[in-house]
Amino acid sequence: MKTLRDILYRVNITSTSGSMEVAVNGIAFDSRKVKSGFLFVAVKGHTSDGHQFIGSAIQQGAKVIICEKMPEAISDQATYVAVKASAKALGTIASNFYDTPSQKIKLVGITGTNGKTTTATLLYKLFGALNYKVGLLSTVVNKIVDKEIPATLTTPDPIQINELLVQMISEGCTHCFMEVSSIAVDQSRIEGLHFAGAVFTNITHDHLDYHHTFESYIRAKKGFFDGLSPDSFALVNADDKRGAVMLQNCKAKKSFYSLKKMADYKAKIITNSIEGLELEVNDKNVWFKLIGDFNAYNLLAVYGTACLLGEDPELVLMKLSSLSGAVGRFELVRPGAKFTAIVDYAHTPDALKNVLETIGHFRTGNEQVISVVGCGGDRDKTKRPLMAAIACKYSTKVIFTSDNPRSEDPMEIIREMQKGVGPSETKKTLVMADREEAIKTACMLAKEKDIILVAGKGHETYQEIKGVKYPFDDREVLERMLKMFAN
Repeated sequence: MKTLRDILYRVNITSTSGSMEVAVNGIAFDSRKVKSGFLFVAVKGHTSDGHQFIGSAIQQGAKVIICEKMPEAISDQATYVAVKASAKALGTIASNFYDTPSQKIKLVGITGTNGKTTTATLLYKLFGALNYKVGLLSTVVNKIVDKEIPATLTTPDPIQINELLVQMISEGCTHCFMEVSSIAVDQSRIEGLHFAGAVFTNITHDHLDYHHTFESYIRAKKGFFDGLSPDSFALVNADDKRGAVMLQNCKAKKSFYSLKKMADYKAKIITNSIEGLELEVNDKNVWFKLIGDFNAYNLLAVYGTACLLGEDPELVLMKLSSLSGAVGRFELVRPGAKFTAIVDYAHTPDALKNVLETIGHFRTGNEQVISVVGCGGDRDKTKRPLMAAIACKYSTKVIFTSDNPRSEDPMEIIREMQKGVGPSETKKTLVMADREEAIKTACMLAKEKDIILVAGKGHETYQEIKGVKYPFDDREVLERMLKMFAN
């Protein structure tokens, strides 16, 4: 048990009311999770303001209130601490409460528009193959060695992160690989964490529903690197023009990886086929199971990270060559079918373009590329026509469908997508709001050796409609359809 004074270390305090020696049993920023003896942090969010629930938190048993503005009515049942920014204070308080676990494990954060999940997952698998006990915090799943914990956000909240790190350390984990989203940086979810290293994959059009401008999106990513300490490393993609931007004002040791330029970690694609990649990595030729140019970058990021963490380069390449990628990332689904089916999480214009360009490399003749594509509801609307245009440019046929419409009308989302379709390409498109029917139709249209891409949901096992998550797995639907059309 800790006193309030203990867990306020490094917190920017503006005023206080009450004892600093009060014992703290736990912390929460959701008043519904407050228990007796808890500290409650009133955080101003996008949809609600925690300051409105201070009274409720005290009724639940909170003994300490962290807030940005002292309430007019002060209860003698609690100590109040006013801070400059409660979201930042939450991260620091969580770290202090759990005895700064990020300093007891090698925590590496991966950020970027595309490639975060694959890079983090490959690092988790690689270090497991190198006989380390490892943790993973990712969009798909959180892992403590082999134990799986469902993931609800790309980057958990500060309390969850520190709780998970404590569990990892108690299980003997020496490393944790963690996806760091731009929204998490903006919301101070990584405040108070010590990172052994940070990796930047790339930055393209995404999350403008949240950040509003591309410049704000870039600043959020850069904020992660600005906060690194001098004993950390920063590894960035030199082929992305914003890679160098990430390193401005960064105090960490700087390194680069590249397919096109001189860099600390350099690769050249020798063979790129549906079976895998042959790369020349720092003058060593290696065959990998992963597919596509974008995965060449992911593999190089993993290789560079492992080297910066002190691992033997040759052993890293040997272990890395045997690994498969993340679930739902360019995943082949081919149970006896005459044509190829691919599921991918691509939900940004650049990711969709990368996947379809990769498929284009594999075409040897007149195979059709049939794409099933949708856009999520309540998210960045500006990318909808862009994704439709890309799907049409690189596909023989395109079926527009729903993809987690959330509170929006699926047909309205599709109509916004169709604004990106030119007059000459309209004839190659179909509209089918029912996602299962869209996948079935793609299978019906496919002939021998054709390629079907089902994009947007990847690893997800649900379809979110009007606030309800219904069971839905693109891979399961495809497997069922492919068996049906196998003969």
